[in-house]
Amino acid sequence: MKQKTIILIVLLIAIVGVIYYLEPESQYVPNQAEIELKDGTFPKAPELTGITGYLNVEEDIQLSDYKGKVVLIDFWTYTCINCIRTLPYLTSWDEKYRDDGLVIIGVHAPEFAFEKKRENVQNAIEKYDIKYPVVQDNDMLTWRAYQNRYWPAKYVVDKDGFIRYTHFGEGKYEETEHKIQELLAETGKDIEEETTQLPAKQRFQTTPELYAGYKLALPRGQNLANKEGLQPDKTITYMVPQEVPIDTIILNGTWQSNIDDLTAHDDGILLLIFTAAEVNIVADAPKPMEVDVFIGEKPITKEHAGKDVQFDGERAFILVDEPDLYNVVQGEYQRNLLSFRVHEGFSFNAFTFG
Repeated sequence: MKQKTIILIVLLIAIVGVIYYLEPESQYVPNQAEIELKDGTFPKAPELTGITGYLNVEEDIQLSDYKGKVVLIDFWTYTCINCIRTLPYLTSWDEKYRDDGLVIIGVHAPEFAFEKKRENVQNAIEKYDIKYPVVQDNDMLTWRAYQNRYWPAKYVVDKDGFIRYTHFGEGKYEETEHKIQELLAETGKDIEEETTQLPAKQRFQTTPELYAGYKLALPRGQNLANKEGLQPDKTITYMVPQEVPIDTIILNGTWQSNIDDLTAHDDGILLLIFTAAEVNIVADAPKPMEVDVFIGEKPITKEHAGKDVQFDGERAFILVDEPDLYNVVQGEYQRNLLSFRVHEGFSFNAFTFG
């Protein structure tokens, strides 16, 4: 009996440890008795907390600075393809409603270590023509204060500082804009703008987002197709297996398994059988590196190449010169073998699909 009790305690400790490892950002739980409610329903928006950087705005801004205005808090990170797809709507709303009292604050909550660098975030702001304030939540303290779990996530705050609307992920743009208009009307503004209409894309079943770093991959049940698998903090020489599954990262050559990425220790090959019309890779290199891109056994063609693919005759490659999301496939919906010929120092964090 005593032995069974000990085993049960050990199992409970292990389960708690796994839960903490899977969702480290969601451990913060505010005291419910201290949450102020509006009309018994809408919670007071938490203040910006633990901000490490301010862009497009003076430092030390607080939500209380915008009392009387409508504030849209957008949790995002610059290599998140789902976040990137929402940015045209956010920049449009900023332009349309700024003079009417809408304030958008982008809370940049990094998924990977390199996303904490101010320079990288600044480059993304310029790339996507973001004019509204962006704050760096590098320690995820504002993320925790909102008990947020998603990229992207939107919280619309009314003139009195209460959260009146939330939406997680892409979509519901018209619904979100109607709520912005409604809350601006509560401030006394006469809003008669039509909602923003941007071209919609048809959705199909695609390969799920795949992570390379063991911290995010293993808790999600993701591993390599190679029999050796991910071995945290170890350098392993991999061979392509005889049977290659779909939707699974495959390596050839010697790779280092890191918390956030996989890094090549020499020339190597990265392969993936994907199902999608669009494929992106989050990658970096210690110096500008040309990485050859193939579909099947041939260089990817211009017909299927993403916007970051360059051509030299029949050769196709991406120039990896900074930690960023690179668009490598953009064409018809397909299932195909994608491969990269990489060199020493190349690292990648994730694949995303559309």
